[in-house]
Amino acid sequence: MPMDFESKMNMVPNPERGVVNHESRVYGSSFKGIPLEVFGPTDGPTDILLMAAMHGDEGESTVVLSEALRSIRPSDMKHPVILSVNPDGILRGTRCNARGVDLNRNWPTANWSPGTVHYRGHGQELREIELSAGSSAASEPETNSLLALVQRLQPRAIVSLHAPLGCVEDPEVKPLARWIANRVGLPLVPDVGYLTPGSFGTWSAEQGINIITWELPLEPISDLIASHAPVLRRLITGERLPETL
Repeated sequence: MPMDFESKMNMVPNPERGVVNHESRVYGSSFKGIPLEVFGPTDGPTDILLMAAMHGDEGESTVVLSEALRSIRPSDMKHPVILSVNPDGILRGTRCNARGVDLNRNWPTANWSPGTVHYRGHGQELREIELSAGSSAASEPETNSLLALVQRLQPRAIVSLHAPLGCVEDPEVKPLARWIANRVGLPLVPDVGYLTPGSFGTWSAEQGINIITWELPLEPISDLIASHAPVLRRLITGERLPETL
């Protein structure tokens, strides 16, 4: 990241970055009653919505996005940020929410289906760990709350942070995804290599929203912060982004 950009941003001094000083609004609550918070603008339309930790075992996505947010002065913030879509899962270290539902398979898409979904645990080779897609599409409070928020914000693009596949996914390979991939040095791919019925990405695409899934690589958290937080800062502030999202 060029230093001239960092200096022009008038970033928060490092000693003051220990807490999130941005105002938040509660847009719902988790199954266990934890408030779901969005920082920054809460009414649309907006160009970009940034979010992390739809899967609770991908806590590095929250840490990196939080590092970027805490370095930005509230007056410089342009785009809304959700640090954790799935706080129950974050507290338990589970991919699912507290009811055992994979929130990224619970969206009311044309291809949603009930039953068991499988995923591969960290460091494992087989996709054999079982979760639920929900008793019905959008059965979970986290799903419904985020759905209503997206409809209120009317984002042109959504950037959803995951881990640890190390790629930027955009089936339409639009300029914003290309811009992100080039700056963080990750491959830009049209899909992650397996089916994702009922996913947030599928739902967003069905709503005509440009959805980008940013999969952080499997690296030490200090390296992730150094490589990815500067790019996230630019997305949050809207500085020097491509004209076409």
